[in-house]
Amino acid sequence: MSRIKAGIIGGAGYTGGELLRVLLLHPNVDLAFVQSNSSADKPIHAVHNDLVGETDLVFSSAFQNDADVLFLCGGHDAAKKFLTENELSQQLVVIDLSQDFRHNSTNNFAGRNFVYGLPELNREQIRTAKSIANPGCFATCIELALLPLAAAEKLSEDVHINATTGSTGAGQSLSETSHFSWRSNNLSVYKPFEHQHLKEITESLQQLQNNLNNPLNFIPQRGSFTRGIFASCYTKCSLSQEEVVQLYSGYYSSHPFVVISNNPVDVKMVANTNRCLLNIERRGEYVFVTSVIDNLLKGASGQAVQNMNLIFGLDEKAGLQLKPSAF
Repeated sequence: MSRIKAGIIGGAGYTGGELLRVLLLHPNVDLAFVQSNSSADKPIHAVHNDLVGETDLVFSSAFQNDADVLFLCGGHDAAKKFLTENELSQQLVVIDLSQDFRHNSTNNFAGRNFVYGLPELNREQIRTAKSIANPGCFATCIELALLPLAAAEKLSEDVHINATTGSTGAGQSLSETSHFSWRSNNLSVYKPFEHQHLKEITESLQQLQNNLNNPLNFIPQRGSFTRGIFASCYTKCSLSQEEVVQLYSGYYSSHPFVVISNNPVDVKMVANTNRCLLNIERRGEYVFVTSVIDNLLKGASGQAVQNMNLIFGLDEKAGLQLKPSAF
């Protein structure tokens, strides 16, 4: 097939930069333009200085209507504003990385029906979609930990979730809790039981288990590292260790980026990759699942490219066979 022309709106932030790094090396993609309000007319490598020698592209100040796929990497509500102010062809594929269109009540906007872009849940719908709501990073990590149990209708008791994210999950805008001197050698809880990703997690699990109405007790934490999410989830379950491992292995057998590990998992095993690693153990009455992803890749830009690959009929893994660094 002919090469895909990609455009990025909001290319100066963490997710925009990560998207650039993946797309510049993607075997089937050419970058048509990269827009930025804050860095217009600057060379891309002046902002993402690790890209020196990789590209001579300059940030544009405006949207250029000459792409096949458009990635929206602005903050929350920026996508709604962009779609309201710009008339787009219905043939243009739009992949939004904000939370603007992730929920059942918000997924229709400006004549577009946004499909929730978790391939391990909605792969066939994604293949025929023109608009994708890319999942949140915490949501991705936690949903992948729980989807097989929901598919087997085994989420019948309270679910307890503790998840820690790296500092890049907070975006580039400085705040007290993202500044390195506060974050370094520190750990804190925020938004316990009411994190904004809880709604999309619940709706995704209910796609598979529509009678799910028991609490998801989610305690998010800020970690003293830059990238990655470590989530631990447990719930009462009648399945044996062998049965629950078979359940997970069967569910993810056709999904290339989710790997079941027989050994404990950690963030360094997935940093700089589009993979999710899961470890499943039975402890007394409980099934205990640990899940790790890179928040900027499988939790954001890598998953957006995975969705693009599915829509354009490419190998799902194209441009995403990335290797972690162990040290």
